[in-house]
Amino acid sequence: MILSKNDKLNVLNIGLMMVSCVIAFIIPFETFLFVYAVLGPLHYLTEISWLHDRQYFTKGKYDYLVLILIAFFFLIIKLGNLYEWNLPITSEFKDKIMFLGLVGAVLMVFVKNGMMKIFGLFFILMMSNIIFKADNRDNLAFFLSVLLPTLIHVYVFTGFFLLYGALKSRSKSGLLSLAVFILCPFLLYFLFQNTLSLSVSRYGIQAYQANGDGFFKNNVAFLQKLFDINFIQAKNASGNLLYYQDTLKPAIDTEKAMGIIFHSKSGILLMRFIAFAYTYHYLNWFSKTEVIKWHQIPKIRFIAVIVIWIISISLYSYNYSVGMRWLYFLSFCHVLLEFPLNMISITGIGKELWIIFRNGFSNSINTNQKLSS
Repeated sequence: MILSKNDKLNVLNIGLMMVSCVIAFIIPFETFLFVYAVLGPLHYLTEISWLHDRQYFTKGKYDYLVLILIAFFFLIIKLGNLYEWNLPITSEFKDKIMFLGLVGAVLMVFVKNGMMKIFGLFFILMMSNIIFKADNRDNLAFFLSVLLPTLIHVYVFTGFFLLYGALKSRSKSGLLSLAVFILCPFLLYFLFQNTLSLSVSRYGIQAYQANGDGFFKNNVAFLQKLFDINFIQAKNASGNLLYYQDTLKPAIDTEKAMGIIFHSKSGILLMRFIAFAYTYHYLNWFSKTEVIKWHQIPKIRFIAVIVIWIISISLYSYNYSVGMRWLYFLSFCHVLLEFPLNMISITGIGKELWIIFRNGFSNSINTNQKLSS
């Protein structure tokens, strides 16, 4: 049986999923740290370059500037926390502008009239003032501030792209690759729960915390929300609870939380999924180089990408915290700038499912146009 080019790519991706699954099971923390530092920067740079050449899949030439402005706000907030600027910015403000970027992407994709988009963005911003109240950290806020730029971006949206590509090309091997993609997290969670992975190294612990810039707090939030784990709350010398500076949420006892994050069963099971999701997210992008042709760019830009990538790896090698600070704006930009493409994939799935419902699953579809994460 002769496999088509599309089938070969899907078989390759199934293999990459299995590889990602195995290494995430064996050594989850170091796997994540490695791919995030080495493959992550190259992914941000090449995807932004690819999106730029396609006008970020928006109707307006300069729509993307709104998303970059939102990323800039997040950078200012990050620097303000880092250098204790005492900015008059509340936690719900971050939720509001992330909500603006996500819902505003719908306008950017489907509305061409500039004035309608401006009024639409103002309307979304006003709605966010109603939805997000002061000191109200509800599930939507958790989704926007923690899940969306991390696990939703690398796993859920990647799954949407896989499904859209399979439906658009009417590819059975594409649907099989999606099934494997969905199955892998279940295998990581339910198989060998009592078999510990390789113990995280001292460097792994330090890098994952990254002097407060790492993913440590995200893991705490994931375990609190998704696993309903109660972390020990920190107290001062007088025995009073300590609170995070920008919220009224009690601060956690970091030392005791480290034991849960790095050594408990729940912490390790969560980390396996995180490592798998990020590893395959990056590998999926690079596996489709010949399909989406992100490498076909002007030489000057290609050289700039390689130089920035090498600098980024060097900074991560020197100090993981420095690397994360250096790439914070770029990494957040690539999440936000992908929102219009995410909207296209979601609506495209609905469109293809409707066509299949009316006409059946046919192989006559044109396979030349594909979207990828």
